[in-house]
Amino acid sequence: MTPTPRAAVAAFLVAALALLLPPPVSVLLAIVVGIATLVDIALAHPRVRIRRAVPRTLVRGVPAVLTVTTNVASAQRVQVRQPQPPDVEVIPPVATGALDARIVAYRRGASTLPPVSVRRTGPLSLGRCTFDGEGTAPLLVYPDVVAANRLVVALRRGQFRDPGLRTRGPLGLGTDFESIRDYLPDDDVRQINWTASERVGRPMSNVYRIEQDRDVVCLLDAGRLMSAPLDRRTTRLDAAVDAVTTVALVADELGDRCGVAVFDGEIRRRLLPKRNGGRAVVEAILDVEPQLVDSDYDLAFRTVGNAKRALVLVLTDLVDEAAARSLLDSVPVLVRRHAVVVASVRDPDLDAAVGTGPVSTHDVYEAAIAIDVLEARERVSARLRQLGATVVEAKPALLGEACARAYIRLKARARL
Repeated sequence: MTPTPRAAVAAFLVAALALLLPPPVSVLLAIVVGIATLVDIALAHPRVRIRRAVPRTLVRGVPAVLTVTTNVASAQRVQVRQPQPPDVEVIPPVATGALDARIVAYRRGASTLPPVSVRRTGPLSLGRCTFDGEGTAPLLVYPDVVAANRLVVALRRGQFRDPGLRTRGPLGLGTDFESIRDYLPDDDVRQINWTASERVGRPMSNVYRIEQDRDVVCLLDAGRLMSAPLDRRTTRLDAAVDAVTTVALVADELGDRCGVAVFDGEIRRRLLPKRNGGRAVVEAILDVEPQLVDSDYDLAFRTVGNAKRALVLVLTDLVDEAAARSLLDSVPVLVRRHAVVVASVRDPDLDAAVGTGPVSTHDVYEAAIAIDVLEARERVSARLRQLGATVVEAKPALLGEACARAYIRLKARARL
Protein backbone atom coordinates (compact mmCIF):
# COMPACT_ATOMS: atom_id res chain seq x y z
CA MET A 1 0.00 0.00 0.00
CA THR A 2 1.71 3.18 -1.23
CA PRO A 3 0.78 6.67 -2.44
CA THR A 4 1.05 7.28 -6.15
CA PRO A 5 3.08 10.00 -7.89
CA ARG A 6 -0.17 11.97 -8.20
CA ALA A 7 -0.46 12.04 -4.40
CA ALA A 8 3.11 13.30 -4.19
CA VAL A 9 2.34 16.07 -6.70
CA ALA A 10 -0.77 17.04 -4.72
CA ALA A 11 1.27 17.24 -1.51
CA PHE A 12 3.88 19.40 -3.26
CA LEU A 13 1.19 21.79 -4.53
CA VAL A 14 -0.26 22.10 -1.03
CA ALA A 15 3.22 22.92 0.29
CA ALA A 16 3.68 25.55 -2.44
CA LEU A 17 0.27 27.12 -1.74
CA ALA A 18 1.13 27.31 1.94
CA LEU A 19 3.38 30.25 1.05
CA LEU A 20 0.39 32.15 -0.35
CA LEU A 21 -2.60 30.98 1.70
CA PRO A 22 -3.36 31.43 5.38
CA PRO A 23 -2.06 28.62 7.62
CA PRO A 24 -5.51 27.24 8.51
CA VAL A 25 -6.38 26.86 4.85
CA SER A 26 -3.05 25.19 4.09
CA VAL A 27 -3.54 22.73 6.97
CA LEU A 28 -7.07 21.99 5.79
CA LEU A 29 -5.84 21.27 2.26
CA ALA A 30 -3.11 18.97 3.60
CA ILE A 31 -5.70 17.07 5.66
CA VAL A 32 -7.97 16.74 2.63
CA VAL A 33 -5.15 15.36 0.47
CA GLY A 34 -4.14 12.92 3.21
CA ILE A 35 -7.67 11.67 3.78
CA ALA A 36 -8.29 11.34 0.03
CA THR A 37 -5.10 9.30 -0.33
CA LEU A 38 -6.06 6.98 2.55
CA VAL A 39 -9.56 6.51 1.14
CA ASP A 40 -8.13 5.78 -2.29
CA ILE A 41 -5.76 3.18 -0.81
CA ALA A 42 -8.67 1.59 1.05
CA LEU A 43 -10.68 1.35 -2.18
CA ALA A 44 -7.71 -0.32 -3.93
CA HIS A 45 -7.08 -2.74 -1.06
CA PRO A 46 -9.62 -5.55 -1.73
CA ARG A 47 -7.85 -8.68 -2.89
CA VAL A 48 -7.47 -9.14 -6.66
CA ARG A 49 -8.05 -12.59 -8.12
CA ILE A 50 -5.36 -13.44 -10.66
CA ARG A 51 -5.55 -16.15 -13.32
CA ARG A 52 -2.47 -17.07 -15.32
CA ALA A 53 -2.47 -19.44 -18.30
CA VAL A 54 0.95 -20.69 -19.41
CA PRO A 55 1.96 -24.02 -21.01
CA ARG A 56 3.87 -26.41 -18.77
CA THR A 57 6.21 -27.45 -21.59
CA LEU A 58 8.07 -25.11 -23.93
CA VAL A 59 10.43 -25.58 -26.85
CA ARG A 60 13.75 -23.77 -26.69
CA GLY A 61 13.61 -20.62 -28.79
CA VAL A 62 9.97 -21.11 -29.85
CA PRO A 63 7.44 -18.53 -28.54
CA ALA A 64 4.40 -19.68 -26.59
CA VAL A 65 1.37 -17.77 -25.34
CA LEU A 66 1.14 -16.46 -21.77
CA THR A 67 -2.03 -14.73 -20.55
CA VAL A 68 -2.85 -13.14 -17.20
CA THR A 69 -6.34 -11.87 -16.34
CA THR A 70 -7.89 -10.36 -13.19
CA ASN A 71 -11.37 -9.83 -11.78
CA VAL A 72 -11.08 -6.01 -11.75
CA ALA A 73 -13.78 -4.37 -13.89
CA SER A 74 -11.83 -1.18 -14.59
CA ALA A 75 -8.89 -2.28 -16.69
CA GLN A 76 -7.15 1.11 -16.58
CA ARG A 77 -6.70 0.82 -12.82
CA VAL A 78 -4.72 -2.43 -12.98
CA GLN A 79 -1.13 -2.98 -14.06
CA VAL A 80 -0.01 -6.60 -14.54
CA ARG A 81 3.66 -7.61 -14.45
CA GLN A 82 5.25 -11.01 -15.04
CA PRO A 83 8.79 -11.25 -13.58
CA GLN A 84 11.30 -12.89 -15.94
CA PRO A 85 13.61 -15.63 -14.61
CA PRO A 86 17.07 -16.10 -16.16
CA ASP A 87 17.03 -17.40 -19.76
CA VAL A 88 13.27 -16.83 -20.05
CA GLU A 89 11.92 -13.79 -21.88
CA VAL A 90 8.35 -12.44 -21.61
CA ILE A 91 7.32 -9.99 -24.33
CA PRO A 92 5.92 -7.65 -23.07
CA PRO A 93 6.47 -8.23 -19.34
CA VAL A 94 4.09 -5.44 -18.24
CA ALA A 95 0.60 -4.51 -19.44
CA THR A 96 -2.48 -2.61 -18.31
CA GLY A 97 -5.68 -4.49 -17.52
CA ALA A 98 -4.56 -7.95 -18.70
CA LEU A 99 -1.31 -9.41 -19.97
CA ASP A 100 -1.30 -11.10 -23.36
CA ALA A 101 2.35 -11.91 -24.02
CA ARG A 102 4.76 -14.31 -25.65
CA ILE A 103 7.09 -16.38 -23.51
CA VAL A 104 10.36 -17.67 -24.96
CA ALA A 105 12.76 -19.98 -23.10
CA TYR A 106 16.39 -20.15 -24.18
CA ARG A 107 17.73 -22.83 -21.85
CA ARG A 108 16.73 -26.48 -21.91
CA GLY A 109 15.59 -28.30 -18.79
CA ALA A 110 13.44 -27.41 -15.81
CA SER A 111 12.70 -23.79 -14.96
CA THR A 112 10.27 -21.90 -12.75
CA LEU A 113 8.10 -18.91 -13.59
CA PRO A 114 7.73 -16.55 -10.59
CA PRO A 115 4.31 -15.37 -9.35
CA VAL A 116 2.58 -12.55 -11.18
CA SER A 117 2.53 -9.08 -9.62
CA VAL A 118 -0.61 -6.96 -9.95
CA ARG A 119 -0.82 -3.31 -8.92
CA ARG A 120 -4.28 -1.76 -8.53
CA THR A 121 -4.77 2.00 -8.32
CA GLY A 122 -7.67 3.67 -6.52
CA PRO A 123 -10.38 5.68 -8.34
CA LEU A 124 -8.62 8.99 -7.55
CA SER A 125 -5.20 7.63 -8.60
CA LEU A 126 -3.78 8.78 -5.24
CA GLY A 127 -3.13 5.35 -3.68
CA ARG A 128 -2.34 1.87 -4.89
CA CYS A 129 -1.88 -1.69 -3.61
CA THR A 130 0.32 -4.46 -4.97
CA PHE A 131 -0.69 -8.11 -4.98
CA ASP A 132 1.24 -11.25 -5.87
CA GLY A 133 -0.31 -14.24 -7.54
CA GLU A 134 -0.41 -17.53 -5.71
CA GLY A 135 2.41 -19.95 -6.44
CA THR A 136 4.99 -20.39 -9.15
CA ALA A 137 4.59 -22.15 -12.49
CA PRO A 138 6.98 -25.03 -13.34
CA LEU A 139 8.30 -25.03 -16.90
CA LEU A 140 9.98 -27.86 -18.78
CA VAL A 141 11.94 -26.63 -21.79
CA TYR A 142 12.53 -29.16 -24.59
CA PRO A 143 14.99 -29.03 -27.48
CA ASP A 144 13.67 -27.87 -30.84
CA VAL A 145 11.16 -30.69 -31.36
CA VAL A 146 9.06 -28.39 -33.56
CA ALA A 147 11.65 -28.39 -36.36
CA ALA A 148 12.22 -32.12 -35.84
CA ASN A 149 8.50 -32.92 -36.15
CA ARG A 150 8.28 -30.70 -39.22
CA LEU A 151 11.01 -32.78 -40.86
CA VAL A 152 9.30 -36.03 -39.85
CA VAL A 153 6.05 -34.86 -41.46
CA ALA A 154 7.92 -33.99 -44.66
CA LEU A 155 9.54 -37.43 -44.58
CA ARG A 156 6.16 -39.11 -44.11
CA ARG A 157 4.74 -37.24 -47.11
CA GLY A 158 7.71 -38.10 -49.28
CA GLN A 159 8.87 -34.48 -49.46
CA PHE A 160 12.21 -35.06 -47.72
CA ARG A 161 14.42 -36.79 -50.25
CA ASP A 162 18.09 -36.64 -51.02
CA PRO A 163 18.39 -35.37 -54.63
CA GLY A 164 21.18 -37.94 -55.23
CA LEU A 165 18.98 -40.91 -54.35
CA ARG A 166 16.20 -42.42 -56.45
CA THR A 167 14.30 -44.64 -54.08
CA ARG A 168 10.77 -45.93 -54.41
CA GLY A 169 8.51 -46.78 -51.53
CA PRO A 170 10.01 -47.07 -48.06
CA LEU A 171 13.48 -45.70 -47.55
CA GLY A 172 16.30 -48.20 -47.88
CA LEU A 173 17.26 -50.60 -50.64
CA GLY A 174 17.20 -53.73 -48.48
CA THR A 175 19.26 -56.89 -48.65
CA ASP A 176 16.70 -59.66 -48.01
CA PHE A 177 15.40 -60.97 -51.35
CA GLU A 178 11.61 -61.14 -51.60
CA SER A 179 10.44 -61.43 -55.26
CA ILE A 180 10.99 -60.41 -58.91
CA ARG A 181 8.81 -57.96 -60.81
CA ASP A 182 8.91 -55.82 -63.95
CA TYR A 183 11.48 -53.04 -63.99
CA LEU A 184 10.14 -49.56 -63.20
CA PRO A 185 11.82 -46.29 -64.24
CA ASP A 186 12.57 -45.29 -60.64
CA ASP A 187 14.22 -48.58 -59.71
CA ASP A 188 17.86 -48.56 -58.66
CA VAL A 189 20.11 -50.15 -61.26
CA ARG A 190 21.36 -52.53 -58.57
CA GLN A 191 17.89 -54.07 -58.42
CA ILE A 192 17.97 -55.32 -62.03
CA ASN A 193 18.01 -59.11 -62.30
CA TRP A 194 19.97 -59.63 -65.50
CA THR A 195 19.39 -63.37 -65.66
CA ALA A 196 15.61 -63.05 -65.39
CA SER A 197 15.63 -60.13 -67.85
CA GLU A 198 17.42 -62.24 -70.46
CA ARG A 199 15.06 -65.17 -69.90
CA VAL A 200 11.77 -63.22 -70.29
CA GLY A 201 13.06 -60.68 -72.81
CA ARG A 202 12.29 -57.54 -70.80
CA PRO A 203 13.91 -55.78 -67.82
CA MET A 204 13.11 -57.34 -64.48
CA SER A 205 13.91 -56.07 -60.98
CA ASN A 206 14.56 -57.80 -57.70
CA VAL A 207 12.36 -56.75 -54.81
CA TYR A 208 14.08 -56.68 -51.43
CA ARG A 209 12.54 -56.61 -48.01
CA ILE A 210 13.16 -53.21 -46.49
CA GLU A 211 15.44 -53.37 -43.50
CA GLN A 212 14.07 -52.11 -40.24
CA ASP A 213 15.01 -52.60 -36.63
CA ARG A 214 18.44 -51.13 -37.29
CA ASP A 215 20.25 -49.49 -34.40
CA VAL A 216 21.09 -45.79 -34.33
CA VAL A 217 23.37 -44.65 -31.50
CA CYS A 218 23.96 -40.94 -30.92
CA LEU A 219 27.15 -40.05 -29.05
CA LEU A 220 26.69 -36.55 -27.66
CA ASP A 221 29.86 -34.73 -26.67
CA ALA A 222 29.27 -32.54 -23.59
CA GLY A 223 32.90 -31.53 -23.04
CA ARG A 224 34.37 -28.06 -22.78
CA LEU A 225 34.55 -27.42 -26.54
CA MET A 226 30.77 -27.75 -26.78
CA SER A 227 30.26 -24.84 -24.38
CA ALA A 228 31.45 -22.34 -27.02
CA PRO A 229 28.65 -19.89 -27.90
CA LEU A 230 27.22 -19.62 -31.39
CA ASP A 231 25.23 -16.50 -30.55
CA ARG A 232 23.97 -14.71 -27.47
CA ARG A 233 21.56 -17.51 -26.58
CA THR A 234 22.85 -20.71 -28.22
CA THR A 235 25.88 -22.93 -27.58
CA ARG A 236 27.32 -25.69 -29.73
CA LEU A 237 25.78 -28.21 -27.36
CA ASP A 238 22.32 -26.70 -27.92
CA ALA A 239 22.67 -27.20 -31.68
CA ALA A 240 23.93 -30.76 -31.13
CA VAL A 241 21.01 -31.62 -28.83
CA ASP A 242 18.58 -30.33 -31.47
CA ALA A 243 20.29 -32.53 -34.06
CA VAL A 244 20.04 -35.63 -31.84
CA THR A 245 16.35 -34.85 -31.33
CA THR A 246 15.79 -34.75 -35.07
CA VAL A 247 17.64 -38.01 -35.73
CA ALA A 248 15.82 -39.79 -32.89
CA LEU A 249 12.37 -38.83 -34.21
CA VAL A 250 13.36 -39.73 -37.78
CA ALA A 251 14.52 -43.13 -36.54
CA ASP A 252 11.09 -43.67 -34.99
CA GLU A 253 9.47 -42.82 -38.32
CA LEU A 254 11.72 -45.27 -40.20
CA GLY A 255 11.11 -48.11 -37.73
CA ASP A 256 14.66 -48.19 -36.38
CA ARG A 257 15.84 -48.35 -32.79
CA CYS A 258 17.54 -45.27 -31.35
CA GLY A 259 19.70 -44.74 -28.26
CA VAL A 260 22.03 -42.08 -26.91
CA ALA A 261 25.14 -41.73 -24.78
CA VAL A 262 26.27 -38.41 -23.29
CA PHE A 263 29.96 -38.17 -22.50
CA ASP A 264 32.70 -35.75 -21.51
CA GLY A 265 35.53 -37.09 -19.36
CA GLU A 266 33.20 -39.97 -18.46
CA ILE A 267 29.90 -41.44 -19.56
CA ARG A 268 27.24 -39.17 -18.07
CA ARG A 269 24.12 -40.85 -19.42
CA ARG A 270 23.40 -43.83 -21.59
CA LEU A 271 20.18 -45.06 -23.12
CA LEU A 272 20.33 -48.31 -25.10
CA PRO A 273 18.65 -48.40 -28.53
CA LYS A 274 15.00 -49.43 -28.47
CA ARG A 275 11.97 -49.30 -30.72
CA ASN A 276 10.09 -46.00 -30.63
CA GLY A 277 12.84 -44.62 -28.41
CA GLY A 278 12.76 -41.08 -29.76
CA ARG A 279 10.81 -39.59 -26.88
CA ALA A 280 13.03 -41.33 -24.33
CA VAL A 281 16.12 -39.98 -26.09
CA VAL A 282 14.75 -36.42 -26.01
CA GLU A 283 13.88 -36.66 -22.33
CA ALA A 284 17.34 -38.07 -21.54
CA ILE A 285 19.20 -35.13 -23.12
CA LEU A 286 16.88 -32.16 -22.63
CA ASP A 287 18.78 -30.81 -19.60
CA VAL A 288 22.35 -31.77 -20.59
CA GLU A 289 24.88 -29.01 -19.88
CA PRO A 290 28.53 -28.83 -20.99
CA GLN A 291 31.28 -29.66 -18.52
CA LEU A 292 34.63 -27.85 -18.46
CA VAL A 293 36.68 -31.01 -19.03
CA ASP A 294 38.26 -32.59 -22.09
CA SER A 295 36.17 -35.26 -23.76
CA ASP A 296 37.33 -38.88 -23.64
CA TYR A 297 36.48 -40.18 -27.11
CA ASP A 298 38.22 -43.48 -26.54
CA LEU A 299 36.00 -44.24 -23.54
CA ALA A 300 32.84 -43.25 -25.40
CA PHE A 301 33.72 -45.23 -28.50
CA ARG A 302 34.68 -48.35 -26.55
CA THR A 303 31.31 -48.15 -24.81
CA VAL A 304 29.46 -48.81 -28.08
CA GLY A 305 32.26 -50.36 -30.13
CA ASN A 306 31.44 -54.00 -29.33
CA ALA A 307 27.67 -53.72 -29.79
CA LYS A 308 25.86 -54.99 -32.90
CA ARG A 309 26.42 -53.02 -36.10
CA ALA A 310 24.72 -49.64 -35.97
CA LEU A 311 24.84 -46.13 -37.25
CA VAL A 312 26.93 -44.22 -34.73
CA LEU A 313 26.36 -40.48 -34.92
CA VAL A 314 29.05 -38.52 -33.08
CA LEU A 315 28.06 -34.94 -32.27
CA THR A 316 31.21 -33.01 -31.40
CA ASP A 317 33.29 -30.01 -32.39
CA LEU A 318 36.03 -30.16 -35.03
CA VAL A 319 38.74 -27.62 -34.26
CA ASP A 320 42.24 -28.46 -35.49
CA GLU A 321 44.58 -31.44 -35.62
CA ALA A 322 45.95 -30.87 -32.13
CA ALA A 323 42.55 -30.58 -30.43
CA ALA A 324 41.06 -33.40 -32.52
CA ARG A 325 43.98 -35.82 -32.13
CA SER A 326 42.18 -37.95 -29.55
CA LEU A 327 39.12 -38.09 -31.83
CA LEU A 328 41.23 -39.14 -34.83
CA ASP A 329 43.03 -41.78 -32.76
CA SER A 330 39.75 -43.25 -31.49
CA VAL A 331 37.61 -43.31 -34.65
CA PRO A 332 39.18 -46.56 -35.98
CA VAL A 333 37.65 -48.31 -32.96
CA LEU A 334 34.21 -47.59 -34.42
CA VAL A 335 34.63 -47.77 -38.19
CA ARG A 336 35.76 -51.42 -38.05
CA ARG A 337 32.27 -52.46 -36.98
CA HIS A 338 29.85 -49.54 -37.43
CA ALA A 339 28.77 -46.92 -39.93
CA VAL A 340 30.12 -43.72 -38.39
CA VAL A 341 28.95 -40.16 -38.94
CA VAL A 342 30.83 -37.30 -37.27
CA ALA A 343 28.72 -34.15 -37.17
CA SER A 344 29.77 -30.65 -36.19
CA VAL A 345 28.15 -27.25 -36.38
CA ARG A 346 29.69 -24.53 -38.52
CA ASP A 347 30.67 -21.36 -36.71
CA PRO A 348 28.62 -18.44 -38.11
CA ASP A 349 31.25 -15.94 -36.98
CA LEU A 350 33.95 -17.68 -39.03
CA ASP A 351 31.70 -17.84 -42.09
CA ALA A 352 30.81 -14.17 -41.69
CA ALA A 353 34.47 -13.17 -41.36
CA VAL A 354 35.35 -14.98 -44.60
CA GLY A 355 32.21 -14.10 -46.56
CA THR A 356 32.07 -10.37 -45.76
CA GLY A 357 34.26 -7.88 -47.57
CA PRO A 358 36.79 -6.13 -45.27
CA VAL A 359 36.34 -2.45 -44.50
CA SER A 360 39.29 -2.02 -42.14
CA THR A 361 42.66 -3.54 -41.34
CA HIS A 362 41.10 -5.35 -38.38
CA ASP A 363 38.68 -7.10 -40.77
CA VAL A 364 41.57 -8.33 -42.90
CA TYR A 365 43.34 -9.84 -39.88
CA GLU A 366 40.09 -11.37 -38.69
CA ALA A 367 39.45 -12.96 -42.10
CA ALA A 368 43.01 -14.36 -42.22
CA ILE A 369 42.57 -16.02 -38.82
CA ALA A 370 39.16 -17.38 -39.84
CA ILE A 371 40.65 -18.90 -43.01
CA ASP A 372 43.36 -20.62 -40.95
CA VAL A 373 40.76 -22.08 -38.57
CA LEU A 374 38.51 -23.27 -41.41
CA GLU A 375 41.45 -24.88 -43.20
CA ALA A 376 42.40 -26.69 -39.99
CA ARG A 377 38.84 -27.97 -39.64
CA GLU A 378 38.90 -29.14 -43.24
CA ARG A 379 42.13 -31.07 -42.64
CA VAL A 380 40.49 -32.83 -39.68
CA SER A 381 37.41 -33.61 -41.81
CA ALA A 382 39.58 -35.01 -44.61
CA ARG A 383 41.43 -37.22 -42.13
CA LEU A 384 38.14 -38.54 -40.72
CA ARG A 385 36.95 -39.41 -44.22
CA GLN A 386 40.19 -41.26 -44.87
CA LEU A 387 39.54 -43.30 -41.74
CA GLY A 388 36.12 -44.31 -43.08
CA ALA A 389 33.77 -41.90 -41.30
CA THR A 390 31.18 -39.66 -42.91
CA VAL A 391 31.61 -36.00 -41.95
CA VAL A 392 28.67 -33.62 -41.67
CA GLU A 393 29.06 -29.87 -41.14
CA ALA A 394 26.12 -27.48 -41.25
CA LYS A 395 24.83 -24.22 -39.89
CA PRO A 396 23.22 -24.44 -36.43
CA ALA A 397 19.65 -24.35 -37.72
CA LEU A 398 20.38 -26.98 -40.40
CA LEU A 399 22.52 -29.43 -38.45
CA GLY A 400 19.61 -31.74 -37.57
CA GLU A 401 18.44 -31.87 -41.18
CA ALA A 402 21.99 -32.57 -42.41
CA CYS A 403 22.40 -35.43 -39.92
CA ALA A 404 19.03 -36.88 -40.94
CA ARG A 405 20.05 -36.76 -44.60
CA ALA A 406 23.31 -38.57 -43.84
CA TYR A 407 21.37 -41.22 -41.88
CA ILE A 408 18.84 -41.71 -44.70
CA ARG A 409 21.60 -41.88 -47.30
CA LEU A 410 23.44 -44.63 -45.43
CA LYS A 411 20.20 -46.53 -44.92
CA ALA A 412 19.27 -46.24 -48.60
CA ARG A 413 22.67 -47.64 -49.57
CA ALA A 414 22.26 -50.59 -47.19
CA ARG A 415 25.24 -49.45 -45.10
CA LEU A 416 23.52 -50.12 -41.76
